Amino acid sequence: MAHLLLLFLYAAETAPTADALLKKYDAIMGADNFEAVAEMTAHRDDGSVRVYKMRVLKAGSEKLRVWFSEPAAVRGQEMLRQGENLWVYLPNLKKPTRLASRESFQGGDFNNADVLRVHYQADYDARVLPESSVADAWELELKAKSGDAAYERIKLWMRKSDGMPVKGEYYASSGKMLRAAEFADVKSFGGFKRPARIVMKNMLNPKRWSEMLMSSFNPKVSPPAARFVLDDLGR
Repeated sequence: MAHLLLLFLYAAETAPTADALLKKYDAIMGADNFEAVAEMTAHRDDGSVRVYKMRVLKAGSEKLRVWFSEPAAVRGQEMLRQGENLWVYLPNLKKPTRLASRESFQGGDFNNADVLRVHYQADYDARVLPESSVADAWELELKAKSGDAAYERIKLWMRKSDGMPVKGEYYASSGKMLRAAEFADVKSFGGFKRPARIVMKNMLNPKRWSEMLMSSFNPKVSPPAARFVLDDLGR
């Protein structure tokens, strides 16, 4: 009996806090600085499939830029995040247009904030649930700090062994589940480990789902500030 009590006390003392887990999630999925090449495949409800190829550059927690190379319809488009502000540059208009965080990212099942703004510590309050529905994983419940957050509530599961995210559920204020994510294929990119594949299922339309694949990821970059200003878009 005393042995079991000691094990319980030890587990309670060593269990990570919700803040520590959110910090871990942000460090894995939104490293401070990085340059990456990614591909999103969007499966539409009419059975069509569209593949988007992009280069991503991030500096700190407030700046991120995306360049699209494929398909031809979006070649030359760019997206920019400056703090709370999101922009898209359309080459035919030759000027940036504001984006909303909850809008669909290129018509897929990720929203803009899922890709352009991974900063859960800033956007959500969290608690670790006493029991997890996924074996060997911490289960967190996140609630939005403001109406500007991408989702009203998130449930997130992170592997106990290394803190890697394995599953996410994303909810509207009504309580309805909007999306469900699976994080898979953890890879080492030059020593930096993160899931290289994320599948986002549309829970409102089961025929729709999108997949994001990371083919390269380099966190050892120092992007110049000039790459994250509106005047640099399209150059």
